[in-house]
Amino acid sequence: MKVKKYGPFTLFLCLVLIVFILFAPYFFMKPKLDKIIDKAFKRNIEWRGIITIWDYPRLDITTGYKYSWLRSKIKEFERKNPGVIIQFKPLDLDYGYIEIETAIKTNSYPDIAPVGADFEIISKGILEPLDDFLTQDEIESYKFKAISAVKYKNKIWGLPYCMENYSLFLNLDLFNKQNVKPPKNGNWTYEEFVEILKKLTSLKSKKGRKNIYGFNSYIKPNDYTIWGIILSDGATVIERKSNKYRFYGKNAWSGLKKLVDLKLVHKVTPKDFGENNSREAWRSFIVDKNVAVYPGRTSLINELKILNSRGKGFNFDVANFPIGLLKKPMSVSIVNAYGIFKQNDKKKLEMCVKFIKYLTDEKGQRELYKQGVFPVKKNIGDIYINDEMMKKIEKTLSNSISIGNHPKWRKIDDILQSQIRMALLGKKSVDEALEDARKKIEQIE
Repeated sequence: MKVKKYGPFTLFLCLVLIVFILFAPYFFMKPKLDKIIDKAFKRNIEWRGIITIWDYPRLDITTGYKYSWLRSKIKEFERKNPGVIIQFKPLDLDYGYIEIETAIKTNSYPDIAPVGADFEIISKGILEPLDDFLTQDEIESYKFKAISAVKYKNKIWGLPYCMENYSLFLNLDLFNKQNVKPPKNGNWTYEEFVEILKKLTSLKSKKGRKNIYGFNSYIKPNDYTIWGIILSDGATVIERKSNKYRFYGKNAWSGLKKLVDLKLVHKVTPKDFGENNSREAWRSFIVDKNVAVYPGRTSLINELKILNSRGKGFNFDVANFPIGLLKKPMSVSIVNAYGIFKQNDKKKLEMCVKFIKYLTDEKGQRELYKQGVFPVKKNIGDIYINDEMMKKIEKTLSNSISIGNHPKWRKIDDILQSQIRMALLGKKSVDEALEDARKKIEQIE
């Protein structure tokens, strides 16, 4: 009997037909099956769909991972809200804000991002006001500094998640090597600060021996690492009532001069201070270990602790920025808050609100010690009861101020940081830098 042969195309059609017969019932029946399952398990489906969130890394001291806390919250929320899928995209700590700005310009932004305290983004009218989703008790549960950071034109535009500020981190091994004592209780005047940095600075002329510097940092837009020095004499950047630029005059001059003098007069910094980037500055402190005092965000303390646990760190402590004419240590506070971009679907908006409320719930607030930051809500209790360094930093939160509360802050910041860099590099005097910044900024206000 002659066996009939079939061509490749005929065989392909047969395969497609078989696949269709086997799987078509599943696809046709899936919506009905979902409803049957939901009903059988009495699952209340409020809304079904995808919510996108972008966020910065937050190192968890208990896991050693930068996104474990958020991924865990996402899984919990999806489990409690069947039908909801949360898509998470990590943001780079240094350049994430540029990615957000690009997404806004191209109308490709996510549903949720850490922009709830960004006045420039809020002023564009692309975020959802959240007042109608919050009870008075919920609003009053937030600390004043936290809820103020998300208010613009008498409306609430984000839910605060955590607070932190900038502090000075000290390499105690270098202090001990040079027989220098750290400041008592973490406080020092600018004059004491300079004298200690001079003692810590050790420039070696012989090859193979590394230079040790008293201080190092960097200048970067959207970063206020060294502003505890700049603002120590009482200068104001943006006047809150008038919303006008005010960073000029004798207090601004003396504050900026103190920073510039560290490099150009006292010579206690590396030569590239002012032209280096944040990664290079941080590396000089934690890897090269040739910098004794480094200013940084509170949350960096977790990186130092993890390095120590792996045998790659050093003994360290924290201190306040040097005290100036204000007679108290100053710093810049950071309120991290989630905002929701404009939504067309009311049910989806409600689910987005539910999600960011879940991210900022009291349980999560009590676990912020894992990230080295502070709660934004009242009545959370002392989460750092056994951590003296964090308790020391927490005391300065009341002295820290918020800057950048202006709808054109990004442009103002770019100009100001650029002029500060010019002064640090010796290309302009402090007077010239401040005056040039004032002229350029007043043109865009």
